[in-house]
Amino acid sequence: MRRSWFRASAGLSGAFLLGAMALAQAQRPPMPPPGAPGDPFEHLSPMQRTRFQTGLDAFNSVEDVAGGLGPVFTENSCVACHSSGATGGAGLRTVTRIGRLVLGQYDPMVEFGGPLIQNRGIGKFNGVNFIGEVVPKEATIVALRRTTPLFGLGLVDAVPDQVFQQIAMMEAMHSPATAGRVSVVPDFLTGHDRVGRFGWKAQHESVFAFVADAYANELGVTTPAVPNENCPQGNCSLLKANPADNSPNDPDNSTIQQLTDFITFLAPPPRTPLSRDIQDGQIVFQTLGCDHCHLPQLQTGPSSTAALNFATFFPFSDFLLHDMGGLGDGIVQNHAGPREIRTAPLWGLRFEPSFLHDGRAKSIGDAILAHDGQGRQARNAYQSLSRQQQSQLLAFLNSL
Repeated sequence: MRRSWFRASAGLSGAFLLGAMALAQAQRPPMPPPGAPGDPFEHLSPMQRTRFQTGLDAFNSVEDVAGGLGPVFTENSCVACHSSGATGGAGLRTVTRIGRLVLGQYDPMVEFGGPLIQNRGIGKFNGVNFIGEVVPKEATIVALRRTTPLFGLGLVDAVPDQVFQQIAMMEAMHSPATAGRVSVVPDFLTGHDRVGRFGWKAQHESVFAFVADAYANELGVTTPAVPNENCPQGNCSLLKANPADNSPNDPDNSTIQQLTDFITFLAPPPRTPLSRDIQDGQIVFQTLGCDHCHLPQLQTGPSSTAALNFATFFPFSDFLLHDMGGLGDGIVQNHAGPREIRTAPLWGLRFEPSFLHDGRAKSIGDAILAHDGQGRQARNAYQSLSRQQQSQLLAFLNSL
């Protein structure tokens, strides 16, 4: 059996050992947390529970034109995309990103409505019929992105940047063939460099940044954090007819703060009860080297929220960028290249209706078989397993 480098490493610092050691108890998976998908953390203060509920109400709220919806948008509420398993889960909804190469340089095609195609419009206002955008014929790179689940992201947000940097360093030392790299992005509020951890390209460094971007780009509601409207199909002159011309639409970031509260206090998905097949499947998971990228265990830093304060949790992701070869989506985003994808967390996998960044895989087995690039070796090893071992691995993954 191939040993995980996380077990073999003896020189890790104490803090990193607690936060990043993957399978120190490979045969004793963590017990499922109490509650159900969509529940808040236990032991929140009364004020925090109120903030969670207020954020949940905002998450379920349907935006309208008077509130700043559009003029082009993807959906008119957050829950319309995030509902699988519970409010805040994944979904079947996909969005389309476009690009092209011009003289060898990546062009996000902003002047054509890119990089994100908003396929719905608010209709006729002030002499302009705002309709959904379409993929322009000039686009040579077209990629679908599916909705990601939001369970437990407050924990990921609370992990210090240096932990991810240390993980990348340790992967480079002990498993260079599958080593990931941190995504460095400017902090939404300060402009200082931070480690990205949210989104398919790890393009967002915080829950707040993730929410602000989605509020503007998926719903078309502007805030001081993201004050500029999306120009329909790249034609900014049409914005003169936008009925909600107050800019920004949400002038004090209040709604995105409420949404941030909801996601921050949203608990991780519960695990299923332990069985022998699940135990054996976790050993198969380790033997294949899946834990090199799908790092089981992390630890947060200090937090004023008790549930997030030096908390050990089990997302099964290193949240780093990896070269996925032909599985990459061709999109360049921030410093993430066309073949790079952030390791998808595996917790809550059984609640997701489709898999991989574009939802092409309809089963967990299909998702494994589609791995390429740095995931190719694990994929090939999976194909070599006996039927029983594959069944055990899938039982483990379906327990997360």
